[in-house]
Amino acid sequence: MSNRRIDAVVVGSGPNGLAAAITLARAGLVVEVYEGAESAGGGCRTEELTLAGFRHDVCAAVHPLAAASPFFARLGLNARGVEFRNSPVAFAHPLDGGRAAAVFSPVFSPETSQRGATAATRATADSLGRDAGPYRRLFGPVARDLGKVLPSLLAPFRTFPSHPLALARLALPGLLPVSGLAQYLRTEEARGLLAGAAAHSVLPLTSPLTGAFGLLFVALGHAVGWPVVEGGSGRLAGALLEELQELGGQVRTHRTVRSLDELPRARAVLLDISPHQLAAWAEGRASPAYTRALRRFRYGPGVCKVDWALTGPVPWEAQACREAATVHVGGTLEEVAASEAEVAAGRHVDRPFCLVAQPGVVDGSRAPAGHSTLWAYCHVPAGSTVDMADKVEAQIERFAPGFRDLVIGRAVRTAAALAAGNPNYVGGDISGGAPTLRQMFFRPTFGWSPYRTALPGVYLCSSSTPPGAGVHGMCGYWAAHAALSDLGVRPPGSSRQP
Repeated sequence: MSNRRIDAVVVGSGPNGLAAAITLARAGLVVEVYEGAESAGGGCRTEELTLAGFRHDVCAAVHPLAAASPFFARLGLNARGVEFRNSPVAFAHPLDGGRAAAVFSPVFSPETSQRGATAATRATADSLGRDAGPYRRLFGPVARDLGKVLPSLLAPFRTFPSHPLALARLALPGLLPVSGLAQYLRTEEARGLLAGAAAHSVLPLTSPLTGAFGLLFVALGHAVGWPVVEGGSGRLAGALLEELQELGGQVRTHRTVRSLDELPRARAVLLDISPHQLAAWAEGRASPAYTRALRRFRYGPGVCKVDWALTGPVPWEAQACREAATVHVGGTLEEVAASEAEVAAGRHVDRPFCLVAQPGVVDGSRAPAGHSTLWAYCHVPAGSTVDMADKVEAQIERFAPGFRDLVIGRAVRTAAALAAGNPNYVGGDISGGAPTLRQMFFRPTFGWSPYRTALPGVYLCSSSTPPGAGVHGMCGYWAAHAALSDLGVRPPGSSRQP
């Protein structure tokens, strides 16, 4: 594939693969990345999916974890033309009757600030009436201390936390399912906010750890907001590519890799792929017990994604929804819980919980003047071929009457189509695996190092390793550290080795 000397090969050019490649290249290694698609970036790309002039994010659209990521903080994104844009409301949750709850973004955006997080928490709490006190007590400490806690959450779980007491304020209540944590709240508005944030786990809301998802994603809203990237998520991938190329790394697209035998000789191979793919590649190279363990890795439900070209902004009844780049559409906590439980049981639902992103609230570059783009997905059973666009539109219309009259273009990708387009999206699961209690602490298999595989010199760096899903680059960053440690190379600017 290449005539030059190569120290490290990375397969897959999603954010984690590129983060791994950059970390290796910063340490002085000669790195090449192989990508099967026609362009790099994985799910972090932006394309005209509906009509000319309407730019849609292919998968990842809203980036609280990128804004908070230690890896991206060291990349100098602003200097590379990446601008995070926060809406006044980090995310909103509409309810029937023109009501909506809102999680407010930090006043001192875009920097993580205890003052900003506290002010945003207070503003949200004050909007929740009799739940103001419970909301402050539940979410306030987590939002205030998120800067202390997040480095531990974005590291391998076997590392000792720098601020154990602050982490405990998240972890102890977070072990509860949302159905238990919600008992602290009384209003439909506050309970809806918790349910919508926790539903990002793609687990039934009666599952352990769903409380942690709710607490974390609300706290991110208060501490750093839920920003979109001006011009589209593809600019984030573009910044990664630019950094890698300046370090001498190369990305080779249209290079589908089907086995390790197709790769050039290198001192380290890092794979931004699924555990099931790794099991197939390791067949005959590793023990049967290891490949069986990889195949036992569990994936969650899939998603059906819909993009729209609109003649104007969504006519939400509630003002808070018009000020939010993200809207969680699903009704009350009980409705969201019922929807997610049905999907987990393998059934499609008539009233799905929908994650909706409307970047035009803060970024007018995505569509022609006076027009808008809209992005949404709902959860569906793994491998679903069902087009859920009509049901998703009905849910949006429920809280934004007249929405359908604005639609002039539509693009739908079922779970099966997503899986066919990206091998990492097994069954349409865009999260890299179900965040069950076991797989949160041991992913992809039981073992001390989640990145080292049973194959010498081969490492896994996808979101199926800690810290899991999200555009943060930390899976690739830590996998690269493991490889550098084995090679006896000290990572620049770091004394920590996974």
